[in-house]
Amino acid sequence: MQNFSVRVTGSQPAPFRQIVVPLSDGTRLTARLWLPEKPVASKVPVVLEWIPYRQSDGTALADSMMHGYFAECGIAACRVDIRGSGNSEGLLRDEYLKQEQDDALEVIAWLAGQDWCNGNVGMIGISWGGFAGLQIAARRPPALKAIVTACSTDDRYSDDVHFMGGALLTDGMQWGAGLFTQLGRPPDPRHAGQNWRDIWMHRLDNLEPPLAGWLSHMERDDFWKHGSVCENYSDIECAVYAVGGWVDGYSDPILRLMENLSVPRKGLIGPWTHMYPTWGQPGPQIGFLQECMRWWRHWLLDEDTGIMDEPMLRLWQGEDPKPDAASPEIGGRWLGLDTWPPQAPETKYFVDDRNLSKVRGATGDALTLESPLTLGAGGGEWCPLDAGGNGPEFAADQRADDGLSLCFDTRPLEEPLELVGHPDLKLRLSFAGTRALLVVRLNEVKADGTSARVTFTARRLERPDGIAADEVFEVAIPVNAVAHRFSPGSRLRLALSTSYWPMIWPEAADNAIRIETKNLTLRLPGMPENASHDQPDFGEALHAMPVPSTTIRAPEYRRYMISDQATGRAQLFSKDTPSTWKIDGLSITGRYDHDYSILPHDGQSARAGFQFSQTYERDSWQVSIETDTQVYRQNGRLVLVSRFAAREAGRAVFERSWTHEFDY
Repeated sequence: MQNFSVRVTGSQPAPFRQIVVPLSDGTRLTARLWLPEKPVASKVPVVLEWIPYRQSDGTALADSMMHGYFAECGIAACRVDIRGSGNSEGLLRDEYLKQEQDDALEVIAWLAGQDWCNGNVGMIGISWGGFAGLQIAARRPPALKAIVTACSTDDRYSDDVHFMGGALLTDGMQWGAGLFTQLGRPPDPRHAGQNWRDIWMHRLDNLEPPLAGWLSHMERDDFWKHGSVCENYSDIECAVYAVGGWVDGYSDPILRLMENLSVPRKGLIGPWTHMYPTWGQPGPQIGFLQECMRWWRHWLLDEDTGIMDEPMLRLWQGEDPKPDAASPEIGGRWLGLDTWPPQAPETKYFVDDRNLSKVRGATGDALTLESPLTLGAGGGEWCPLDAGGNGPEFAADQRADDGLSLCFDTRPLEEPLELVGHPDLKLRLSFAGTRALLVVRLNEVKADGTSARVTFTARRLERPDGIAADEVFEVAIPVNAVAHRFSPGSRLRLALSTSYWPMIWPEAADNAIRIETKNLTLRLPGMPENASHDQPDFGEALHAMPVPSTTIRAPEYRRYMISDQATGRAQLFSKDTPSTWKIDGLSITGRYDHDYSILPHDGQSARAGFQFSQTYERDSWQVSIETDTQVYRQNGRLVLVSRFAAREAGRAVFERSWTHEFDY
C-alpha cells in the first residue's frame, strides 16, 4: 500500500479501566471504559462502540487509538463486547439479532445514568458497529443523541456482504466462515474469571454455522428486512454522520441515508476501502477523529463547532486511477453538496458498431453474451481488506477480464467527462433459463491501454411473469454510484459479462444472454449544478498512543492463481503464513486461508473453501480452535459443509461437522 503516516497525539496510552455492565436478565457484559483525565465539564458525554470483536485483545490496539483520543479530548468512551463475545456472558448466535439491540438499550441507559455522565450518549462503529449504530438509533433510546456509522448499510439484502443485485457474493461466504470461527472463541481467564471454561463450553455446545441461516434466505424476505432501517427511515430521530469509501462495498447506503433521513445528517465518501478515514487506503488519510470530535461536541455538548454549517455531503471525485491489486492509487479532489440527489446535467451513450457514441447507431447487432466462468480474476474482493491484513485484494488492471467480456468504448475523450452519482444502463435482452447473471463494469481506459475499474454492479436477472424463454424484455440497471473524472485522452469502456469469479457465485447452467445492442442506452449523471469545490481542511490524521503489544511473527500475505491448461480449471488461493502477537500477556497465533476453483464452462464445478486457526496462550493456559468451511454444488444443489474443532492444552475438547443444502 501507499506509505502513509498517522501522528500519535500523546506519549502514553490514555488510561482506561475494565468494567462489567450488568443486564436485567443477569448477564454480565465486559467493557473497556476511558474517562478523561481533563474533562471538558464536570459531567461529560460518552461515546459507545458496540461490537463482538474482543475488546481485551482483538481490537485493543485500534480501540486505544480511537477511544483514547476521545478521552484525551475531554469526553468519555466505552467499548463493549456484546453478549456471547469476548469475555461477555451469554450466547451470540448471529449478527444483528433483536436481543443484541435490547441489550444495547440497557447499556446506553446504564452509561447515561453514571455519576460522571451528562446523560448524552453517542455511538460510533465501522461495519458491525456501523450497522449497530443505525439499528439501535431506530429503537430511539432517549439518551442516544448522535451516531457515526461507517461502512454500514440501511438494507441488509441489497447492500451487504451477502448479495449484490440478488447475486450471491463469496465475500459473504468468507465472512460467514469467519463469524463461525468467532462464535466459538474462548474467553480470557484473566478477565472472565474462573468460570471461563463454562462460558466457553456453553458457546461451543450451542454453536451453529451462521452461513447456513443466511443461505436459507436467498430472496429479500423478513429475515433481511429485520435490521434494515430502510424499512422505515423515520424510525431514526437522532443525528447521523454516515462515512465510507468508493472502494468499499458500502457506499450506496450513505447516499440513500442522505436522501431519505429527515434528521440532521452528514455524509462523507472518500477513496477508501473498509476502514476509518484516519487509516484509509488508498489515501488520502484525513483527520477523521478531529471531525468526530467536532460532531460530538456539537451534539453531545451543545457547542457550535460549525460542522452543521458545512455541506451535508462530501464526496471524493476520483481522477487518474492507477489500478493495482496491492497498491492502487486514486487522485482527485473533494466535492461538497447540500442535497442528494442533486440536479445535474447528464450524458447519454448509445451503441454504434460496437462503440459508445452520443448518437444512436442506425442499426445494431443482436449479440449473444456467454462469458467463460473464469472471468473475474482481476476483480479483487468485493470488500478489500475486510478480513484484515494487507493482501492484494483490490481490483487489478482490467484488460484480461475485458478481453473475455463484451466491451463498448468511446473514442478518446477530447475533454474531461464528469460522473457523479448512479450511472444507469437500459437494454433489451432475452435468455433461455429462468435466471441469468449480468455484470456491468465501467472502466477508464488510459492511452497506454491500462483499464481501471471505476464502478460496477451485478444483477441476477429473472424473467418477468408472462415472459417466455428467449422472449425479449427490457431491463434498467442502476450501477453503483461513484464520483469520477475521466481524463482527456482516456476512453470510457462499458464491459458486460455473465460471470465475475470468484467474487460472484455463478449460475449453474443456461446463462447465455442475448442483447439487442441497438436499444442499449447508458446514462451518466454529470457534475451537480450546486457542487462546491472548496477543499475542506480535515487536518492531519491523528490518533492516541496505542496500548503496548509485540509482534512476534508477522504474517506474509499471498494471493495467486493456478490455471490448468489441460482442463481450463482456474484456482485462486489467498493465504497468509502463521502470525503471532502478544498483548496484555496473551499470545495469539492465527492463520487464515481461502481458495476458489472453477471450470470455464461448468457452473456446477464452482467451489470455495475457508480455513481458520487460532491459538490463545497465557502462562500455562492454552486453547486452540480451527474451522473449515466448504461450499460447492452437488446434484444441482448448493452444499455447505462446516467443521469446528477445539483443543485445550493440546487435548481435543470439541469437534463437530454440519452439512446443509440449498437451492440456488
